[in-house]
Amino acid sequence: MLNKSATTTKTQKLIVYIVLALVTFTIYWQTNHFDFINLDDNIYVAKNSYIRSGMTLEGIRWSFSTTYADFWHPLTWLSLMVDYQLYGLNAGGYHTTNLILHILSTLLLFLLFCRMTKEIWKSAFVAAFFAIHPLHVESVAWISERKDVLSAFFWMLTLSSYVHYVEKPLLKRYLLVLFFFMLALMSKPMVVTLPLIFILLDYWPLKRFKLKEGNLILWQLKEKITFFVLSAACTIITIYAQHRTSFKTIPISDRIANAFVYFLTYLEKIFWPHDLSIFYPFLEHISFWPTWGSFSTILIISALVVVNIKRLPYLFAGWFWYAITILPVLGVTYTGIHWMHDTYTYLPSIGISVGIAWGVPHLIKNKIIRKNALLPIAIISLVCLAILSWKQCEYWKNSIELFSHSLRVTKKNYLAYDHRGIAYGQNGQYLPAIDDFTKAIDLKPDYYKGFNNRGVTYFITGQYQMAIKDYNEAISLKPDYAKAYDNRANVYLNQNNIAAGCNDAQKACLLGECSSLQTFRRKGLCY
Repeated sequence: MLNKSATTTKTQKLIVYIVLALVTFTIYWQTNHFDFINLDDNIYVAKNSYIRSGMTLEGIRWSFSTTYADFWHPLTWLSLMVDYQLYGLNAGGYHTTNLILHILSTLLLFLLFCRMTKEIWKSAFVAAFFAIHPLHVESVAWISERKDVLSAFFWMLTLSSYVHYVEKPLLKRYLLVLFFFMLALMSKPMVVTLPLIFILLDYWPLKRFKLKEGNLILWQLKEKITFFVLSAACTIITIYAQHRTSFKTIPISDRIANAFVYFLTYLEKIFWPHDLSIFYPFLEHISFWPTWGSFSTILIISALVVVNIKRLPYLFAGWFWYAITILPVLGVTYTGIHWMHDTYTYLPSIGISVGIAWGVPHLIKNKIIRKNALLPIAIISLVCLAILSWKQCEYWKNSIELFSHSLRVTKKNYLAYDHRGIAYGQNGQYLPAIDDFTKAIDLKPDYYKGFNNRGVTYFITGQYQMAIKDYNEAISLKPDYAKAYDNRANVYLNQNNIAAGCNDAQKACLLGECSSLQTFRRKGLCY
């Protein structure tokens, strides 16, 4: 009987592995034909000279020393270099790598919970929820989010090796956990919360707290101190990298108010994935009641799961998995423009799916109903999520389609107008491009990039005075904006105003943009 039971269990696991991989592959394989997106993909790949040099010693040195793009994530840069070595600028190859990493993380997640809880079907639900949730489309379909899928892969390996260590605490197993954690940190700093997740899992489902009835704090500190030190170091580097951004005008009180609202907004989208967008505008001047209501709701739910910690430990573990992992990306400390992203739910949503998988069966007391109803309800729910993900994935085929969708589902989205305008311009559709840039500027009058982008389009269409006017406005908003000086220099060159053009070209080069100065020098006009 034991052998038969073990064989059945192995068969069930194998079926789950195959189904998870096939369904995920089916949803996302369409990305193999998708293009680069003009938001960040040029920074990460298309116009990144280090990436486009492939795997070189200089590129490796740069990867570990740079905080380019506001992050220190050398492993992400190295993975993109490898992709360039394999695929060149064929975007489909990068999408395929993202998909492979997402599938591997899904399978590891199933293995992890199956190993910890011995519950095959509940673990399968958690993994499936992670694999096909529409909120995760952005992480998989956006090449620039390689950091997300790569860090998640090492997150899963770290947790799997941690469980392996817990089963038999040996130094070599501990070092393996530490190694994978370091790789995760070098992929994306959001994983700094992982040591706290170790502690959550120690309580449930590993139940190590019952085995360690002495000084729990001393025990945890002694075992986890190295991980916390690494997390602290990574946090300091990230804060330093993002401190240099120019978007520093939003008061801390507004950021904290938004954080409470974002916390519940993410939660809402996990349960009801609607109106998903690549960019959500910052919610300025939130009134008292939404903030207070969000804070109160968070406090009440947290209190309830704490009060029921012994009776429902999985709700405690699931809720605080979500709360802890979402905390670093709520925008309290970050000073950039990316206040809210679907990608930020990639790892946190796992906690919610754990609460659903173990909590819903507990709510249904009738065994017959629980046995006959739960499976079809779970399958129907997952099928609906899969269909929504397939549809959401289609929006990522190109920039125009993606930002047009964002404009349909959000309000006052200046960034979506700006980037759709860029896409129109790249397609030679200059009139709609100018119209979109104008709408972006109307929504955000201090958006200097919008003026610069419209100026570029005016220049291409021969409207030189309009271009200069926009470049002047961009420079007045941001006096150290190298691209505006560089672009204005080119306009002056076309107007044969050599002195003004040379002056702008030199200023641009001092600020780090030297292309126009090189043009002047090739023509023997500026030295």
